[in-house]
Amino acid sequence: MSERFFLAAPPVDGRAELVGDEARHLARVLRASVGDAVAVFDGRGCEWPARVTSIGRDRVGLDVGPPLAGAAPPLPLTLAVALPKGDRQKWMVEKLTELGCARLVPLVTTRGVAEATPAAIERLGRAAIEACKQCGRTTLLEIAPPVTLAAVLAARDPGVRAVVADPAGEPFGPLLAGHAGAVLALVGPEGGFTPEELTAAEAAGCRRASLAPHILRVETAAIAVAAGMAAASAAPRA
Repeated sequence: MSERFFLAAPPVDGRAELVGDEARHLARVLRASVGDAVAVFDGRGCEWPARVTSIGRDRVGLDVGPPLAGAAPPLPLTLAVALPKGDRQKWMVEKLTELGCARLVPLVTTRGVAEATPAAIERLGRAAIEACKQCGRTTLLEIAPPVTLAAVLAARDPGVRAVVADPAGEPFGPLLAGHAGAVLALVGPEGGFTPEELTAAEAAGCRRASLAPHILRVETAAIAVAAGMAAASAAPRA
């Protein structure tokens, strides 16, 4: 299988160009030569075979072939998560990408321990690209700007099933039973949502969902939701 690279701009008339980190990785790390075969994807569901036509310092020219067969669409899942600290953020993004989650919203909460700065959002976006390249996904996990819990709840479409992770809630699986549409899942910080935040979530139509018999770390809870959604999506329907 050819190495995969992310295209910042789609092909035009059978030609495309890798720029920045993607070009440098192909040219300097992999030491590509003109004529080498690669695969490129645009993060919106399209992928193409390509061959290197030119190699510059920060740009690599490509001849692009016909589009490849479309991959599975992302899960209709938005995870609004109070980000954990440090490298646990990147690890969470990698696993959510592999599991097919559509969107990650950094959540601003009362007990939050990590700030979703512009630099942090940029790092997470890069982690999503790298995870896509590794796992074969063609749609990027969307990393949204940080928002408050109140803003997430106010923006929720009534047709979206909403759950809030809570060890005292109902089992997560049955809450998804028979629902084939979009899901919004809220995951609080290390200290958990405050009673006021949980009350606000319930008042906005969220159901409390228990994900495991024990208390989970933030990133584990987020991944458990995505894994549950992926399993429900893959299961045959009666």
